Amino acid sequence: MTSFDTSPQFNVWRMLLALAVVFVMLATTGWTALRSHREASALQASLAKWEHGSIHGLHLPDPKGSPARLAHFFASLTPHEQDRLAHRYPLAVGNMNGAPVSLRYRANHVALEQARKVEKKRMHDSRLSAAGQQDAGRRMHRYESLLNPGRQILAFDPEGSGRIAEVVGNLTEAERISVVVPGVATDLLTFQRTNRRYSAPVGMAKALYAAEREQSPTTRTAVIAWADYTAPDGLGVDAATGLRAAEGALRLNALLDALPGKAPVSMFCHSYGSVVCGVAAHGMPRRVTDIAVAASPGMRVGKASGLGTSARVWAMRDATDWVQDVPYLEVGGLGHGADPVSSAFGARVLSAQDAQGHAGYFQPGTDSLRNLADIGVGAYDAVTCARENDACRAGLPRTSMAQRA
Repeated sequence: MTSFDTSPQFNVWRMLLALAVVFVMLATTGWTALRSHREASALQASLAKWEHGSIHGLHLPDPKGSPARLAHFFASLTPHEQDRLAHRYPLAVGNMNGAPVSLRYRANHVALEQARKVEKKRMHDSRLSAAGQQDAGRRMHRYESLLNPGRQILAFDPEGSGRIAEVVGNLTEAERISVVVPGVATDLLTFQRTNRRYSAPVGMAKALYAAEREQSPTTRTAVIAWADYTAPDGLGVDAATGLRAAEGALRLNALLDALPGKAPVSMFCHSYGSVVCGVAAHGMPRRVTDIAVAASPGMRVGKASGLGTSARVWAMRDATDWVQDVPYLEVGGLGHGADPVSSAFGARVLSAQDAQGHAGYFQPGTDSLRNLADIGVGAYDAVTCARENDACRAGLPRTSMAQRA
């Protein structure tokens, strides 16, 4: 058995917490970081252009307006007028909560093509270092992949390390919607992987969608791979605090408030993504029926009841996952609170057998993926609890045979 005091993961987190304490002390004694002036991002430029735009001589609505108001605006336009706006303001429309989903897909296709051309030029820019040219090449190839036929890009921002979200399935016709929220080191370049594909958001979403279809073939489902927040780069100070989670929570709830239809929504939050979901929970719309966390370092509360949500809260952790050695505490904003799989926390604890460590919860053939899929389609009577009793299924609605057929 790994010793709590000597495990490498614990030592890493102990060092990070110490660094974070130093950072806080410096900040409170007047030390400040200097920020270099930066030009507006491509997304900000597109939004600014939209704010000064018009159609039929009328000003365009506030892009930060309510999803309902923006949906009403787009519904008043002809398909040709919608398409014209998508081509004129691709990043603005592609990231606009309230715009029709299909229009966001088209707008982001335009934006991705524009970004691909920018990176292709940068690949041969003699002013860049060899490393800079290589980075441009990696980004260009990623954009080419995202432009492949059939891909449905719901959000895209090339600024910095990048933000993105993709839909698997038919979002507008879905009877059940699942949202996958990934953790640290997630960005445009790690959004999908060839090796260890199920450890990246695209692989997670595709595996979950396939498992949901297998569990309930007649249920129309859609899964969103949501990497539309700036995640911590890795196990650094950002990962030990809730700053990135707070920023991500605002973006996550903006997405949830704008989802089409009235289908129930299930959240599947991995690693630091569970911190994001924990912070966002109290503001999630009531259509969110389930929040399931895997490999969680904590949800920034002491108990599940402190999340302030009516959604069912589920938790799982594989026995070989190093995250179990993370100090489950919160002191002065450092750390993420109680262990979600502990009895005292009050979550419904699921089996994660065969999950293969911290990154393997969406691996096909595992108890963890089957359990997540069961929740995604509402087949609560099929979930496997982590302990020897069925406490995690207590008081749940039973699944009809028609739903599981």
